[in-house]
Amino acid sequence: QVQLVESGGGLVQPGDSLRLSCAASGRTFSRNGEAMGWFRQSPGKEREFVATINWNGGSTKYADFVKGRFTISRDNAKNTVYLQMNSLKPEDTAVYYCATAPYNKYGSTNQADFGSWGQGTQVTVSS
Repeated sequence: QVQLVESGGGLVQPGDSLRLSCAASGRTFSRNGEAMGWFRQSPGKEREFVATINWNGGSTKYADFVKGRFTISRDNAKNTVYLQMNSLKPEDTAVYYCATAPYNKYGSTNQADFGSWGQGTQVTVSS
C-alpha cells in the first residue's frame, strides 16, 4: 500500500501562487503505471476533482474551473506529484488531496476510482 503525504498549502492573497507536493512512500507509485489526481473539498461542499495526470506525465486533464491557472506534473524519480496553482482566487480555498488511480482509470474524475489518498493540505486564499 502506498502512503501519500501532501504539503505546500498555506494562506495566500488573491492572485498569488502556490505549489502543492504529494510525496509517495511504501512503493514506487509509477511501478504499475498508476495515474495520480488532485481533488479538493471546501467547507460544506462535496470533494471535487481538480486535475489528473497519467503514469508518465504525458497526459493531463483538468476541471474547467482551474484550466489555464493550475498545472499538474509528476517526477517519478522522486515519487512525487505536484500541483502548481497560479492566479489563486478566494473560491480556491479548500483542503487539497492527492490520490492514486489504476492505470486503466486514467482520465476519470470520479473519486471512487482513486484508491490511496493523502491526509490533505489546507489552502486558504484571502485578502
